[in-house]
Amino acid sequence: MIDLVCGVDEAGRGPLAGSVYAAAVILDINQPIQGITDSKKLSESKRDALAKEIKQKALAWSVAFSSVEEIDSMNILQASLLAMERAIRSLSIQPDFVQVDGNKCPKIEIPCEAIIKGDLKIQAISAASILAKTSRDAELYELDKQYPEYGFAFHKGYPTQLHLERLVRFGISPVHRLSFRPVKNLVSG
Repeated sequence: MIDLVCGVDEAGRGPLAGSVYAAAVILDINQPIQGITDSKKLSESKRDALAKEIKQKALAWSVAFSSVEEIDSMNILQASLLAMERAIRSLSIQPDFVQVDGNKCPKIEIPCEAIIKGDLKIQAISAASILAKTSRDAELYELDKQYPEYGFAFHKGYPTQLHLERLVRFGISPVHRLSFRPVKNLVSG
C-alpha cells in the first residue's frame, strides 16, 4: 500500500529571465483544501490565498529552483528536472511515491510517475503548481525592483511584446537566460 504520495510541478520554463522553480507537496487527506487546480487557471490573488493554505495544511511541502546559470549550462528541461529533484529531496517527510506533471520524471530513488496535464488531474500536483508559481512570481517582483526598466512585475519574464521591446532598448540583464533565442539573438546580433 502506498502511504505518502507527493505531487510535483514546475513554473517558469518559458520565460526569458529568472530561475525555474519546482515545488513538491504531500497533502494531508484529513485537511482538505477547496479550490485547488492548475495554477494557470487561478487569479493571482486566489493562488496567493491557496499557497498560504497549502503551506499550513500540507503534511510536507518544499520549493526549490535552478538558477539562470544552470538553465543556460544544462538546458531548461534538465534544469526543471533538477529543481524538481531538489524540491523532493528537501521535503521534511520523504514520500513513498511521486507524481510529476508532464512526461518526464526527475532522477530520484523513489518510484515516480509522470502524468501529462497532471496539474489538472491530481490535487497534490495542482498544489505543487500553485507553490511553484507563487514562488517564481515572488522572485520576479524582486527582480522588478532590481531591474525596473524591464517590467518584470508585469510580464514575469515571459517574451511579451513589452519585454522584447525593453530587451532591445536596455540590453540584457544578468538575470536573462542567454540560451533562449530572443536573448541569444541580441547577444549574437
